[in-house]
Amino acid sequence: MSKKEIVAMILAGGQGSRLKHLTKNTAKPAVPFGGRYRIIDFTLSNCSNSGIDTVGVLTQYKPLTLNSHIGIGTPWDLDRINGGVTLLPPYMTNLGGDWYKGTANAIYQNIGFIDSYNPKYVLILSGDHVYKMDYSKMLKFHKEKGADATIAVIEVPMAEAHRFGIMNTTENNKIYEFEEKPKNPKNNMASMGVYIFDWEKLKYFLNEDEKDTKSSNDFGKNIIPKMLNGGENLFAYPFEGYWKDVGTVESFWQANMDMLKVDGGLDIYDNDWRIYSLNNDCPPHYVGDKAVIKNSLVAEGSVILGEVTNSVVFSGVYIDENTKIINSIVMEDTLIQKNSIVDKAIIGSNVVVKKNSVVGNSEDIVVIQEGDRIEGSYQVKSLEKFA
Repeated sequence: MSKKEIVAMILAGGQGSRLKHLTKNTAKPAVPFGGRYRIIDFTLSNCSNSGIDTVGVLTQYKPLTLNSHIGIGTPWDLDRINGGVTLLPPYMTNLGGDWYKGTANAIYQNIGFIDSYNPKYVLILSGDHVYKMDYSKMLKFHKEKGADATIAVIEVPMAEAHRFGIMNTTENNKIYEFEEKPKNPKNNMASMGVYIFDWEKLKYFLNEDEKDTKSSNDFGKNIIPKMLNGGENLFAYPFEGYWKDVGTVESFWQANMDMLKVDGGLDIYDNDWRIYSLNNDCPPHYVGDKAVIKNSLVAEGSVILGEVTNSVVFSGVYIDENTKIINSIVMEDTLIQKNSIVDKAIIGSNVVVKKNSVVGNSEDIVVIQEGDRIEGSYQVKSLEKFA
């Protein structure tokens, strides 16, 4: 294979247990999002739009839906003979094999894949974040700084900084200290889980980390601190724009709601930076003569006969007469029958909400598992609530 300047590796094997019902049958990066996408579409589209044509996707937990969705990478222009997208699950060798033990170990187990392209740089990404980012600008920054590693950072509210890896830097953005989820953070510059490494340097630290039997084999806990302690040049790349880790029910719901805001920050209508996904080949959505749609996203193939307000409706959804969908996410091929109310809920795919039912109470986020059949009032009882 010909040499590539940079190879992207997307960590997409997480179970996403904090998303509860949404990840019971599929990996977090494959969870539907925003009416017609899956979460990983944002990272894959960022790669495509940034001119990165060689991408490895590291899968592990229940990957069937994710594998089927990515396929050979056609929607993202990654169906290439030399490069393109490659799915990389854990595998056995004559020396044995194991699940990916951590983010660093996942890359370690795929050193051979990366080496086959002989890259100068490796871009490490998460497959479960929603954002738009030009990685080529970050690579230019990395080169200009003469960095061994560059970590993208974004300002978060100081009250939430303890939830993130925090970078303490000098005036020229050089990192002198990294704190993983500190109790008393010194600043609010949080790691986005987007890294660029000089490949030969990273490979050395991956091999050393694998020898350490006490290591968690994690970038944040092990690799980055060891590089800092080893005197390597690490820089923070300040990112300005929308970014959200949708790893909890609340953040997932909020990110979908952000798409409905005029100034929400997540602009999916930017033709210069499109978010690509599989095309469902559905007919246009239908809106009945008594239907009311306010400040909502309604995907193709849906039939709306009732009221939809501040909500995201996926393809193939049927919302019957005299129904109200408020502040909710309704995933594909779901049926909401007559005289029902859905208020601040996340409804999975292929759900039937039978007539005269009430789901949600406008306060807590209620999640309905895909394929469920709902009848009656389900505001608290029989459903998990997530504050």
